[in-house]
Amino acid sequence: MTELRSVGFWGTGSYLPERIMTNKELESIVDTSDEWIRTRTGIHERRIAADHEATSDLAFKAGEKALEHAGLSAEEIDLVIVGSCAFDMYLPATACLVAERLGAKKAAAFDVETACTSFIYGCAIGAQFIATGFYNKVLVIGAEVMSRIIDFQDRNTCVLFGDGAGAAVLGPVENGKGIRSIYLGADGSGGPSLLVPAGGTRLPHSLSTLEKREHFVRMNGSEVYKFAVKVMGDAALEALDRAGWKREDIDFFIPHQANQRIIDSSVKKLKIPMERVEVNLNRYGNMSAASIPVALDEAVRAGRIREGDRLMLVGFGAGLTWGSLAVHWAKPQK
Repeated sequence: MTELRSVGFWGTGSYLPERIMTNKELESIVDTSDEWIRTRTGIHERRIAADHEATSDLAFKAGEKALEHAGLSAEEIDLVIVGSCAFDMYLPATACLVAERLGAKKAAAFDVETACTSFIYGCAIGAQFIATGFYNKVLVIGAEVMSRIIDFQDRNTCVLFGDGAGAAVLGPVENGKGIRSIYLGADGSGGPSLLVPAGGTRLPHSLSTLEKREHFVRMNGSEVYKFAVKVMGDAALEALDRAGWKREDIDFFIPHQANQRIIDSSVKKLKIPMERVEVNLNRYGNMSAASIPVALDEAVRAGRIREGDRLMLVGFGAGLTWGSLAVHWAKPQK
């Protein structure tokens, strides 16, 4: 049996739309307040895609930066995975559009939809291809234009989300380093807690669904919050156990940026000092699948993550889904 290769991150990239929507601006759109949003979520502002920008446009720009950071051309990529819950269209896959625009002519391409957990799932899938030797270099992108599927008449959801894209190139690294464990999970019984009711085969778009605004995100906030508080810490502990690490081994923690109180709860459970936690929620809001890769890219480019560091990446999302990666940061093996 062929020995599995170790897989790590060769490069990262991100893209944020130029337009900033502050909490003050939301006060003029919906019945809310800057103070209410800050105290309950930790969000101060978020980015909103321009009218001409679709999810593939954001994904392309983040992917370009990740390739440049990795020192690779698009033609060297074997597979492009795009994780999102706000794809350009039903057909074709957004990943195909992104691969074509990048010039990844030799790459296979497909989408992953586990909402906010999509980047973690995409990395888990891509890593398996590389570990077995089937592929050598995989580009994983988390990209969202959440502002197109959010109801700006619903104050419970419209204050939470923002647009953006983050990307990472995966490839072989020194044996025993890179991604040391992967933990994925799903519980479909919680599906109704966070969903877009209309637009699929269960409830196709119609005049009735448009009038009822059923093509926008609907969320049972209290149920999702209770789920997230429990699963974030549990998923991190499971990945630690699978990697053979202890809590004190974590040098840097990159959680899904959904709510400051959820992050605080998981940090408390893991007993990690806040200076080892990457938080950009205040500036970008919840960017769903883009949340973790954007935070990762910002930490890498700021020099907060260095070779040899042990990282924990944890996400949760609609489905309900969750996932975590324990990563020993290492240089590419080219």
